[in-house]
Amino acid sequence: MKNIQLFLMLLLTTFCSFSQSKITWVSSTEAKQWQSHKNIKAGLTTGKTDVEVLLNKPLQQIDGFGTCFNELGWTSLSVLNADDREKILKEFFSPNVGANFTICRMPVGANDFSNNWYSYNETAGDFEMKDFSIAHDSQTLIPFIKSALKYNPNIKLWASPWSPPIWMKYNKHYASKPFPKDMPQDAAEEAREKWGMDFKGFDNGLKPEQEGFEGKDMFIQEDEYFKAYSLYFSKFIQEYRAQNINISMVMPQNEFNSAQVFPSCTWTSKGLSRFLNYLIPAMNQEKVDVFFGTMERPNYKLVDSILSDSTINKSIKGVGFQWAGKGAIPTIHKNYPNLKLYQSEQECGNGKNDWKYCGYAWGLMKHYLTNGANAYMYWNASLKEGGISTWGWRQNSLVSVDTTNKTFKYNYEYYLIKHLSHFVKQGAKRLETSGDYDNLLAFVNQDNSVVIMVQNDSAKEKMFKIKVGGKTLTPILEADSYNTFLLK
Repeated sequence: MKNIQLFLMLLLTTFCSFSQSKITWVSSTEAKQWQSHKNIKAGLTTGKTDVEVLLNKPLQQIDGFGTCFNELGWTSLSVLNADDREKILKEFFSPNVGANFTICRMPVGANDFSNNWYSYNETAGDFEMKDFSIAHDSQTLIPFIKSALKYNPNIKLWASPWSPPIWMKYNKHYASKPFPKDMPQDAAEEAREKWGMDFKGFDNGLKPEQEGFEGKDMFIQEDEYFKAYSLYFSKFIQEYRAQNINISMVMPQNEFNSAQVFPSCTWTSKGLSRFLNYLIPAMNQEKVDVFFGTMERPNYKLVDSILSDSTINKSIKGVGFQWAGKGAIPTIHKNYPNLKLYQSEQECGNGKNDWKYCGYAWGLMKHYLTNGANAYMYWNASLKEGGISTWGWRQNSLVSVDTTNKTFKYNYEYYLIKHLSHFVKQGAKRLETSGDYDNLLAFVNQDNSVVIMVQNDSAKEKMFKIKVGGKTLTPILEADSYNTFLLK
């Protein structure tokens, strides 16, 4: 209690005089990104304010922000000359330069943005994992990750599979559903326009009798398969460690409810519980944490059923949420306020990388962080222009690469996440706010500096009065803009 009181006294003392110190203000609009503003001052609080940052009400700790290492991310960056590629990697990962990414995701084998399907062991019946190998990754994932670690060797890595080896699945195929045939034109146009999905001409070879469904276990529910798969994870950890790449956490399955045309595997919560009883001891031996996830449905009971299992509960270190899983995170945070919660994959857009979707992404960031998320991760770090995957899905990315001219550009969503990740450091805490305006997020770093990110979503410039301690900021924010203030 004394430590908490001391922390709050120091924080309040600092911000009673912050107007004497440096105030940094950066803004982004559709026309101009990452504009620095000078001569920002704060005055004594008078009259009504739009919002107050409550310095005496720190909330969840922030573990960091990041992106994902996947194959198409590296193959797109490899189009560029070495100098440009290094500029991007430095901008993403070097401390205090650009995005300050500190926590990143990677796949266990193929994912939907790999060059093609593969696993680390396709030898049927090899329960002892004698043929296990990560040699495939030496061309893509390993150089990608090592290139990032060169700029920040302390990046926290975590991993999840999209599909186990096909011989461990009932349907003996990497996918869970065939590509749609003869879609009605209006449905095809909606899928292409809204989701970036254009599956015409694609075929994964899955037969109708091999299709999987939500609520069904596609992984073979037998002890020898659970043991082999937990050994598969252990080998993965060990072989990457031999490459001087340390993975600190795993999740057992990406989107365990989703039957997809690309690498995927549906599980029931009960089936995952069985596997976790094998996976957790195996990962404990490797000193690797296990989170539950990734959770992509709004039904919080799918998570609750795992967390209420007394044989698993104390060993699960957190839960990862993405896509419709955003509907489950509020209740899980309320029921388990001390549990780590990660936003594990930002929704991926449709490959247009436009300003409208940037606004949608800001809504996602606010939702997850105001509902207890300790970390926030973007999906595609880099893609070729158009962002199309091996399986016909066009998605957004932080960087787009023009393969003809061998040039690149940072997209709007890169600057959006940078508005937080550049300023909010590992170990920061989110701060509660009050007032009529709630289109903002606030944090306090361990050095007592305060970060406030606010959007002016109106079509006109507007003056905002933001109270922090005994002082008030009164910036005039451009129309349709994102703004971050760092107060030291």
